[in-house]
Amino acid sequence: MQAVDISFLQLLEGQKQFLVPIFQRDYSWGLGHCAQLWSDILRIGAEQSTRKHFVGSIVYIAAEENNATIGRWLVIDGQQRLTTITLLLTALRDTLPEDGETLVTAPQINDTYLRNPYGKGELQHKLQLRRADHDALNALLGKNDWPLEASERITENYEYFLAQMADADPSVVFAGIQKLVAVSVSLLRGHDDPQMIFESLNSTGLGLASADLIRNFVLMRQEEKIQTQLYQDLWRPIEVAFGARYRTDFDKFVLYYLTLELEPSKQLRTAETYESFRNYFHQVGGEAKAPEILARLKRFSSYYVAFMLGKETDPALHGAFQRLRSLVEVATPVVMRLYDCYQTGATLSHSEFVEAVSLMESYIFRRSVLDLETRSLGRIFATLAFELDSERPLESLKVALFRQSKKRRFPTNHEFRLTLESRNIYEMRTCKYLLDRIQNDSKEQVNTTSFTIEHVLPQNEELNSDWIAMLGDQWKAVQEEWLHRLGNLTLTGYNSEYSDRSFADKKTISGGFNDSPLRLNKFIREQSKWTSSEIEKRGCDLAAKALSIWPALNVDGSLVRKAELKEFKATAASRSIADVEFHPEAKLLFEQLRPSILSLGTEVIEIFRAKSITYRVYDFFLEIIPRKRRLSLMLNIDFEDCDDPSQTAKDKTDWEFIVNATENGGTLFALSHEDQIPAALHLIKQAYERVTE
Repeated sequence: MQAVDISFLQLLEGQKQFLVPIFQRDYSWGLGHCAQLWSDILRIGAEQSTRKHFVGSIVYIAAEENNATIGRWLVIDGQQRLTTITLLLTALRDTLPEDGETLVTAPQINDTYLRNPYGKGELQHKLQLRRADHDALNALLGKNDWPLEASERITENYEYFLAQMADADPSVVFAGIQKLVAVSVSLLRGHDDPQMIFESLNSTGLGLASADLIRNFVLMRQEEKIQTQLYQDLWRPIEVAFGARYRTDFDKFVLYYLTLELEPSKQLRTAETYESFRNYFHQVGGEAKAPEILARLKRFSSYYVAFMLGKETDPALHGAFQRLRSLVEVATPVVMRLYDCYQTGATLSHSEFVEAVSLMESYIFRRSVLDLETRSLGRIFATLAFELDSERPLESLKVALFRQSKKRRFPTNHEFRLTLESRNIYEMRTCKYLLDRIQNDSKEQVNTTSFTIEHVLPQNEELNSDWIAMLGDQWKAVQEEWLHRLGNLTLTGYNSEYSDRSFADKKTISGGFNDSPLRLNKFIREQSKWTSSEIEKRGCDLAAKALSIWPALNVDGSLVRKAELKEFKATAASRSIADVEFHPEAKLLFEQLRPSILSLGTEVIEIFRAKSITYRVYDFFLEIIPRKRRLSLMLNIDFEDCDDPSQTAKDKTDWEFIVNATENGGTLFALSHEDQIPAALHLIKQAYERVTE
């Protein structure tokens, strides 16, 4: 690597061409960057005391296919400033006369800094960009017809410089450009690693999103032809699919994608996106597997685009995605896994896919109604994604939801309905979503986007005489208790017209409830009065309807049992007796007892933990807790039901807490001597038979 300070104009002199690789991001400098550069050039051009002005670095490496006459260099870093100064020189050329006694003429600018006089075809210009940028710049440099799809930034910035030139002294402008200095960093192919140097130059992350870093990381080390093929076939379609949201959403997608691929124990942070992808890339095969890695990335990006960007074309899925997305984004990993099962694995039918997405919507909304913890939703959905069985995705999703802890549970119909009927609904973030879903639970949809939430019984603490007469002497208490309940809330486009009017007026005015086409308002227009009784009745009716819109979790118990057994066996396989802390005498007793326990049946699962050993078939039947010189046995059988000829067993209910125990049985037995083993086995067999009945 050679790095030297060099005049920017000197960098452009001679027969050469700088190529921006096809995978590099488009030209993105805006008018703010151009205005700053223009201001600096006018200042240093006019100041005799300023000899040079540093503008950054240009890093490049020789192209693989080179020309003996015209050297071709791939730009690794610095394309933004190189392109911007080229646009400035083009505007200066188009302002200067063809000849005369000026400091510099248009042909001199053109033949020295913009084009290669002996170059033909694509070699005639000193800078070659990519795609729409390429076409626009070539049109400017060659004064050709303007392309149909020209780069807006190229056009806008060139026109900016051209407009500034109208009021500027060309000699001052050129003098300023002559003082621009860059660090020219020339890399040696086969010796220097352009990707590592690119990373070190952009270590602050300024101006580069993870999308840029990842794309360059994957493609930069590939041969030029492979770069082009991978970019055009696999990366470019991703950019096109994301469209205008590529810059804002691609990084989010990669985080969710890496969550699926890496299954991290902790949630990945945005700042770790690039580093995590780089580690993942090497783990799954590195450069040799780049085509497969990019193909998989492209496939999953299409799932993200369909869900998060609302580009799903199937109506049923589009609606399900839209409803789920309106509640949370963190369900994305699960949706992507399900989509892969639906589209690639063919293990999820269309109806099952819709059901799975609707089930997640129900899970989230029911939890929000009950004000259950939402901070951990990201981790919950990541775990659900990990637990999906690609062969039985819907079944495994239901089982995983069922097996959530109490704090993460799927709320039951009873608690969901009771809370809907009794809580303050108006202050819920999802209040309008709730009312809209109830209204539009039909094939006949009504767009309620412009509608607002209406309190039938008004919020105004100073109710008019008609309302007071209707509600009675306790009107204040009624208003306070029932104002924000579900039964008193609806949607309308006439909120300001309704205002605090009486109930009769709200029904009969133009656009009133009597004229409302909303199903949500049917009960209201059928009432002659509006008191706590009507509010309560409507609230109960709507809550009952909500049970079908946001269905409960129904899962086959045998599937849950099967999943738990699988987990028990996996835990057992990952542990050994070496994990348990034993006193020597207690270990000797255990080794004498253990063979008889395992011989009870082939289905017995033995799970070692640091402080105990558990034996189970499905339910546990025995937990052995090592003590000093003895073993404590906890058996899953009620003390009253066990047959104990030795009369040494104890009733566990006499103890509030058993140290180091992880299970909760009904009988305790202290094994201190070898001659007690037969009595212990007699009890153990009873516990085993109980759980295998």
